[in-house]
Amino acid sequence: MKVDGGLAGDLSRVAESARALDSAGYDGASTAETAHDPFFPLLLAAQNSDSIELITSIAVAFSRSPMTLAGIGHDLNAVSRGRFVLGLGSQIRAHITKRFSMPWSRPAARMREYILALHAIWDNWYGGKRLDFRGEFYTHTLMTPMFTPTDTEFGPPKIFLAAVGPLMTQVAGEVADGIIIHPFTTEKYMREVTLPAIEKGLQKNGRSRDQFEISYPGFVVTGDNEESFEASRQAVCKQIAFYGSTPAYQSVLALHGWGALQPELNVLSKQGQWDEMGTLITDEILAEFAIVAEPDEAVGQFKQRYAGLVDRTSFGIPARSPEHRAELLAQLKA
Repeated sequence: MKVDGGLAGDLSRVAESARALDSAGYDGASTAETAHDPFFPLLLAAQNSDSIELITSIAVAFSRSPMTLAGIGHDLNAVSRGRFVLGLGSQIRAHITKRFSMPWSRPAARMREYILALHAIWDNWYGGKRLDFRGEFYTHTLMTPMFTPTDTEFGPPKIFLAAVGPLMTQVAGEVADGIIIHPFTTEKYMREVTLPAIEKGLQKNGRSRDQFEISYPGFVVTGDNEESFEASRQAVCKQIAFYGSTPAYQSVLALHGWGALQPELNVLSKQGQWDEMGTLITDEILAEFAIVAEPDEAVGQFKQRYAGLVDRTSFGIPARSPEHRAELLAQLKA
């Protein structure tokens, strides 16, 4: 199993963070589009690492045109000598329309076309194929030598797609190189919904499972003492509740018979009752979404639950020292 670590969001600390992940033996370094841009840190990481993959987990696709991301993806893959992975996510309607002021419609169909548009642009840049992409949502038909990159030695980056529902998951299997399974996913949901949808997408494009990579971060609740364990538990409960308040994710709760919890969480989220939301996550719910274990047992339990299901992970390794981290990292990668 590959293991990824998170890069520091503070640009002044990225170089040090990237060197530390690379030297510690991590397989990848990831960024997220939350309070900071997801691409700038990876440029610095590319210049301060030798072997780790550099992953956006995730960058919001629908806030940008495919041409914009095609250029960013090319530049980061070229400067990293083929180590960049463009991890994309759709975000939800409210953020796309109210935060980014961009259009929203049929996200799975739009994302499928978005990724096909990226491939069409890259086919032009790397293979000389005429750019003539005409879709329902995106059209790209103009490309001149002035705007065509010439440093094409390392080709286009891989694309990973974040997904929860079966439609977006199938799109990942059909047109992406891998999937970033949302942490708001249980083992049951993964086995009964996610994996069959991936397989359906792979079959549609005539590909096999070994041509596709599954990444899953996962939740872990742990701590060296009662106080730190409780703080970890509360933080994960709040995160699960936050995700659970999203209508698009109700299907995960519903599979376990907890569908009625979603609208309740949604109401509380609109009232800003974030602490109250976390108290609604019972121990039963927590145990389905998270590994709840002592630090020395967390990695083993994660592998027991997810080995054979996922190819890479990025959950926070509960280490007490650099030596302990190296031991747990080796155990997880084995």
